[in-house]
Amino acid sequence: MTDSGTDGGAGRRGAAAALRRARTLLLDCLLPPDCPLCHQPVDRASLLCPECFRRIRFIAEPCCRQCGEPFSAPGFGGAGRICAPCGAAPPPWRQGRAAMVYDEWSRPLILRLKYADRTDLAPILARHMLRAGAGLLDGADLLVPVPLHRRRLFHRRYNQAALLARATGRLAGLPTIPDLLVRPHPTPPLGRLGATARRDTLRGAIALRPGRAAQVAGQRILLVDDVMTTGATTGECARVLLAAGARSVDVLVAARAPAPPRS
Repeated sequence: MTDSGTDGGAGRRGAAAALRRARTLLLDCLLPPDCPLCHQPVDRASLLCPECFRRIRFIAEPCCRQCGEPFSAPGFGGAGRICAPCGAAPPPWRQGRAAMVYDEWSRPLILRLKYADRTDLAPILARHMLRAGAGLLDGADLLVPVPLHRRRLFHRRYNQAALLARATGRLAGLPTIPDLLVRPHPTPPLGRLGATARRDTLRGAIALRPGRAAQVAGQRILLVDDVMTTGATTGECARVLLAAGARSVDVLVAARAPAPPRS
């Protein structure tokens, strides 16, 4: 016997998918899609043109297992695939991956998402994060973004890390808790600080939102951010989550930047 309710539900989902495709086709006719970097025409929205795609340095193996730093040769990092900085000062999270190198070609994608209201770039970056972090996503229970202080969130109107976490979680079929972590007090810009100064500045700057401990206990958490430089911010977030009872914490970021000096 056929379950008419099931058939009806499948029919509604099929009709909804067809409607979405029709809307996309109509929008592409009215506003032809272009590359978000150079504005050359592309086949469909949220794609980079072949030339821009070729210029971006996507990170694949071999790379550091803990921070995602790409290795110049397969033998670097030894059997454990750990870079020298991670070997000397292991981060508190378990494993980390990045989708691309943060350089002159990827930087505009990150900065436009972060400061120029280009929230449409989050799904583009998320697709590459899905590829780079496939192994981490397979072993995760939920995604958590690095938080912004409420003052910065008010001025920016959105947290770019939360947009990336939601987009990646949607592609991977995993839940995201965008407000699990908070920044109780603001911190100064970290761009000009070395690794040690960044860690000192961020000590105590991240906290678990009150009443959320039950959402952390025993969970395998994938922490998401836009860029990793020294790992000071993700490190503080990981320590908070592990102290709250997380089973494990891994890190996935859109881009990996060269680390500044340790001072």
